[in-house]
This record gives sequence, structure tokens and C-alpha cells, in this order.
Amino acid sequence: MQGETSEFRPPRWLRNPHVQTILASRFFLPPVPEVTNERLELADGDFLDLAHAEPEGAARATVCLFHGLAGCVSSAYVRGAIGTLTRAGYRVTLMHWRGCSGEPNRVARSYHSGATDDVQRIGELMRERYPQQKVAAVGWSLGGNALLVHLGRAGESTPFDAALSVCPPLVLSVGADKLASGFTRVYQRYLITRMRAQHELKRQTYPELDLPPAGPDLDTFWKFDDVLTAPLHGFKDVHDYYEQCSARRWLSDIRRPTHILSALDDPFFTPEILPLADEMAAGTSLEVARHGGHVGFIGARGEGDLPSDTDSGSRRWLDQRVVTIIEQLLI
Repeated sequence: MQGETSEFRPPRWLRNPHVQTILASRFFLPPVPEVTNERLELADGDFLDLAHAEPEGAARATVCLFHGLAGCVSSAYVRGAIGTLTRAGYRVTLMHWRGCSGEPNRVARSYHSGATDDVQRIGELMRERYPQQKVAAVGWSLGGNALLVHLGRAGESTPFDAALSVCPPLVLSVGADKLASGFTRVYQRYLITRMRAQHELKRQTYPELDLPPAGPDLDTFWKFDDVLTAPLHGFKDVHDYYEQCSARRWLSDIRRPTHILSALDDPFFTPEILPLADEMAAGTSLEVARHGGHVGFIGARGEGDLPSDTDSGSRRWLDQRVVTIIEQLLI
């Protein structure tokens, strides 16, 4: 396990991990960005919904974004990153995971922490469209884990030149255990409720898929992933899924400059998920903050990208950190 290495230092009143997590997602919100939507039809009969944003001038590079569990283009961290990246001159494309754009996807599978085929597909698409430019990737939470798994599996064949993973689970079983205990069960209940609702809407929309029900008994990630996620995506059971798709096991195989940003007080995990230096590839770096919660990193006024008179944006340290890291990785 790694110790604290980040320069992020929130004010004393912002050092509670739940305060960080909730304020960042619900209260200190960045502006809604202007995006252009695109539906990408897939060979398996399904689709991926993309959201594109362009800088004012010529783009320096393209950055692909992969949101977390039950997230979308409206998620605060996505909005913040689109804003800071486009203002810094980057073209941005967010990939909605299957079923997360507001409309159920058409096939039985959806997405999970190791859905690397869609990550690869979007990277290759951006590489084809902008062959003269570098392509980077940023993922948060589940999206950050899937991005790392892709990088490890793909090795030299990845379409990305660099990547940033923010608060990835890294060891899925540890996260499932943590979210089933104490106050963090509040997050589990919220996420599982949304996931069950998405699944049931899909069952009603496409009855011909004959999907199993997502009943109220599936009230933990262990149960949900064992009954639905694992069998629908080709895994033997939840243990097989968690083993194959925990990003920590893939870190030594990454062959592109990669940065991982985590917080020791992340309420979704425990510090034991963090890798040792010898578990990571030479080009992979780990930044660990003592505080920050889960995809929080709300700092003192003025540490964010927006002017100091815009309190929400001025405190969002993470959004500006995304730009700084991408710039460093693409040098």
C-alpha cells in the first residue's frame, strides 16, 4: 500500500470523506457544458451514445471520458472535466456505458468494471477520426477501473497515448465488502436502486431478451453481480467476475503513460486496494491524497478552474487536476 503523495489539502471542515463525496456530486456543481450527441450503431445490434465537446480554437489532442457506475454526461465530475479540458484546448468525447444515456440498450449485456471492448472501440474511433493527433483517456471509479483493465489487456495495442484513472476500485471484492458495511451502505442502496431500475426498464422495453428480474432481494453488489452482472457478461459467478476485472492485477502490463489518483479516505474502498510500486509498470504513477472522498477533492476557494467569484467551480480541485495530469502525460 502506498502512503500520501498528493499535494491536495482541503480546509479542515472539508476533511470528512462523506462531506467530500456528497458536496462534489450534489452541491459544488460545475456549469452544464455544451455538447453534441452522436449515436454509434454497433455490429451486435446495440448502440453507444457519445457526447462531444470542442474547444474554441484548434484542438491540441482528443480526450475520451469514461464515467462511473450509473453516471452520464450530467454527472458533476464529467461536467467539470469537459469544461476544464475544452478551455485548455482539448477535444472531448464522453462514452456513455450501454444503458446509461437515458435509454435502455438493446441486447442482454450492458456494462461492467471490465467492459474493455467498448473502451477499445471508442479509442480506435477517435484514432481513425483524428489520425494526426494524440488520444488520451480519463475514467472515474468503475470507468477508471475498466480503463486500467483495458490498458493492461491491450498492452501495446491500445489506441490511447496516455490515461488517467480517478478513484478506481482496483480490487472489486474489497469495494463490494466496504459498501455493504456502516454508513457506506447509503451509497450502495442508492446505486443498487438505480441499477435495478435501469435493468427493470430494459426488461419491460425488450421482453424478448428474457432477462432475469432485478428484485428487491438483490440489495448488495455481491448479490446483484452474482445474479445479473456475472452471467449476463460471460463470467462463471461473482467471484470469477471480481477476479478477472479487478484492475490491480493488470497494472504491470500497462504500456502507456498512466496516472492513478486515489484518496486514502475513499468511503467506497479501503487503502489496502492501493498497489505497491513493484506491482505497477514503469510508466504508471500513483498519486494518493489523505483526503478527497470518492471522486470528491473539493478544496479551498480558488483552487479550481473557475473564477473565485463562482464558489462551486473555484473549489473543484479535481477538475483542474485532470487537465494538469493530461498535459503532463501527453508531453
